[in-house]
Amino acid sequence: MVPPLLGKRKRQEKHPYLTGNFGPVESTHPLTPCSYTGSIPEELHGGQFVRNGSNPVANEDIGRDAHWFDGDGMLCGVSFGRNPLDDTVRPEYVNQYVLTDVFLNTTTTPAMKKSPLPSITTLSNPFASLLSICLAIFRSMFLVLLSHLPGSEQAIKRISVANTAILYHDGRALATCESGPPMRVQLPSLETIGWFNGKKAEGEPQEMEKGPPLGGGGPFAFMREWITAHPKVDPETKEMLLFNSTFVPPYVHYSIVPAERGQEQKFAAPSRRLNLPIPGISSAKMMHDFGVSCAHTIIMDLPLALDPLNLAKNQPSIVYNPSKPSRFGIFPRRDPSRIRWFETEACCIFHTANAWDVYGNDTGKLQSVDFLVCRMTSANVVYAGGNIAPPQPNRNNIRKIAKTRLRSMVTDPDKFDPAVYEKSPLLENPLPNATQLDEDAHSSDEDDDEIDDEHQDRLYYYSFDMTSPETENKINHQFALSAIPFDFPSVRPSNSMSEARYIFGCSSTRHQFDSSLGRAAKMDCIIKIDAQELVLRGKAKPPRPITGCVDGRSLEDILLAQRDRERRGDLEGLAKETIQVFQAPPHTYAQEPRFVPRDAASSEDDGYLVTYVFDEKAHLDPTTGDPLPTAHSELWVIDARNMRDVVAKVSLPTRVPYGFHAGWFSESNVSGQRDVAEFRQNKSREAGGPLRKRIGRKAIDWAVWSIRG
Repeated sequence: MVPPLLGKRKRQEKHPYLTGNFGPVESTHPLTPCSYTGSIPEELHGGQFVRNGSNPVANEDIGRDAHWFDGDGMLCGVSFGRNPLDDTVRPEYVNQYVLTDVFLNTTTTPAMKKSPLPSITTLSNPFASLLSICLAIFRSMFLVLLSHLPGSEQAIKRISVANTAILYHDGRALATCESGPPMRVQLPSLETIGWFNGKKAEGEPQEMEKGPPLGGGGPFAFMREWITAHPKVDPETKEMLLFNSTFVPPYVHYSIVPAERGQEQKFAAPSRRLNLPIPGISSAKMMHDFGVSCAHTIIMDLPLALDPLNLAKNQPSIVYNPSKPSRFGIFPRRDPSRIRWFETEACCIFHTANAWDVYGNDTGKLQSVDFLVCRMTSANVVYAGGNIAPPQPNRNNIRKIAKTRLRSMVTDPDKFDPAVYEKSPLLENPLPNATQLDEDAHSSDEDDDEIDDEHQDRLYYYSFDMTSPETENKINHQFALSAIPFDFPSVRPSNSMSEARYIFGCSSTRHQFDSSLGRAAKMDCIIKIDAQELVLRGKAKPPRPITGCVDGRSLEDILLAQRDRERRGDLEGLAKETIQVFQAPPHTYAQEPRFVPRDAASSEDDGYLVTYVFDEKAHLDPTTGDPLPTAHSELWVIDARNMRDVVAKVSLPTRVPYGFHAGWFSESNVSGQRDVAEFRQNKSREAGGPLRKRIGRKAIDWAVWSIRG
């Protein structure tokens, strides 16, 4: 029997990802001067920090199906421009919507009360009816078709909301989301330029285009534009590597986009390779990230399906199957036909830290490809972001499968651990004293204590043996480096495709960060992990395969030890800690940081971490949990070496909602952007643009009103 509130929400409550500092801001700011305290490092002068995130513009029906991942992309940035009069720094805040087709169509259609796209919540809800899912998809198809009729101000040619990440490649700042191609934006104003097709962006001066664009040709070309939200840019060759995931065979394609400007002469100009098929994938999957080393690419075929054909099986389009294996496909960077597949236990990986090639000291031959990721033991992030409880797997079946699989991999039976997945705790509502989802949504289980430790989101190490025959494809090592919850990883940019000593990321002391990434977005700790040292320890004394970890201390244990050293003035001991924690003040939460290296750095971690912070006690109404009219965020610059000192604080004119991924753009990035012929424009009345065309307008408004839902 299904508990009454599984997959449902109490409609009288606000959606937890549409309230508090998760809630959208209602205005945008041009570059606005900001005050600051402390000293802004010279390395930041002339550069810009930008964070991408979800900020839904159509948000009137607060009780509707909604997901944290659904909202329109909004870029929030702080530019550290130089004052031309005295060369001092002048921080300025700017936030702008990414003017996607979906955003422009929504804002120019007065009857549109919610996004024309189906929510991820609808597609992933295990208890949604087949009819409701089909109606949501039909509604979207109908609205997209309507947008192409005469009288529509903006046709929806691409469905991406460009709300996930932002990066820089070859003179372009690109906002990304895996439902479409990258969108070029201008630094530092964050104005939208146009979609990037792998060769040029809309809005750029016309040039002769050679060869096919991203997606190529044919009836499914539009799907091949659905690229990963996390393309990788090689710090040496400057080429951009990416993949796309589709609903039709061969399901995944791979592309390499070379840099055409500023190519260093020591590297031969790499050739452009677009839409190369990845063999060996048998069904459509939700793929968010991947790995790239100097010589190899790693594609992750995990048991998280994103397949409309699931509807024919009376299943949601998005479904996680923990009884199936996780597969890692490794191939030489430029030749996906030579892929080798490595198989292990089921997991979800949304974010990767870095990958590197290991060569023998004596032979110089490739020994392994190593990979650091944030490994989850469930897909609860998908459900938590939509404020729905996840489905409960059949634990007995999973245990049987896990035992069979693990015993085939583990030579010492005494090290075998049968513990597997835990059901999700209650989702947390940020409203003070608000009720949670009904307790009946969780049944008791006598094995809960046994499996508590197995609900994880940890920094995890894989070492794939490249010397074994291709018929074996052995994984040499697979273990967590630490027991603490850890996500949103980043490294010093120059080490993104080589072995990095330090991995930076986020964690939380407030609740179980590892229970669901959606809840863990309220992060009060920034972490620095000495991955190199922990990997060496793990190899010297291997922990339990798959479920074990090298450093078993909790975050509380690490903080207690750190405070004890600080009280004793043991700075040398602090510097030698393999895990260092910057903990924000009480009720204050950070977002994903970016590392900015110090000029003439003396060590890999010699630099600064830049992040947004928000004090909920000072800026949220204690009764309703809503932001106060004066609510605002700050940008902090943290010393990455000692993980203690905040060297500068910039006060912003508004708050920055908790969001997704950030990027740092150096002064040379900002000054080295390509020319722009024209920018995208928002022609809605609210934006002060011209009135919409009237031909067919009433018919379109009537049609939208009739199905707005």
